[in-house]
Amino acid sequence: MSDSVKMTCLECGAVNRLPVAKLGAGPKCGTCGGRMNDGKVRALDPATLAKAAKMDQTPLLVDFWAPWCGPCRAMAPAFSQAAQSLAPHARFAKINTEDHPKVSQKNNIRGIPALILYQNGREVARQAGAMPAHAIEAFIKSNAKMPH
Repeated sequence: MSDSVKMTCLECGAVNRLPVAKLGAGPKCGTCGGRMNDGKVRALDPATLAKAAKMDQTPLLVDFWAPWCGPCRAMAPAFSQAAQSLAPHARFAKINTEDHPKVSQKNNIRGIPALILYQNGREVARQAGAMPAHAIEAFIKSNAKMPH
C-alpha cells in the first residue's frame, strides 16, 4: 500500500487523500470537516455508498439492514463494537434497505442482515446473517488488506 489512501467522506461524499501514517490521528474531511474514521457506524445514502465502494482504498464494511429485521437490530451493537475495535484501519457503515430498495436489488441482496466488504473499488467479500463482534472483525481481517 502507498503512503496515502483515498477515502470518501461518509458525511458529504467528498473524496479525500489521507496519509496512512496519520489515519490514527483523527483526520477530518477537507470539504465538510467530518471525521473520516472515528470508529462510528455511519448511515449511508445510495450515492455515497456507490462513491465509497468505487473510490475507497481502506476497507469499508457495509451492513444492509432494515428496522423491522430482528437479527439486524440484534447485530447492531456487535457491529458498532467491531467498528470501534478496527478503527482507524477499517470503516463501518449501514444502509437501510427499506428506505433504499433499489440498493438491495443493485447489490443482489437476498436476505438481511447482509455485510458487504469493499476495498480498492470493488467488493471483496460478503456474508449473510447476524454475527458477533469477534466474527465481524475476523471476517474483515481475513478478507481485506489493512493499512498499517
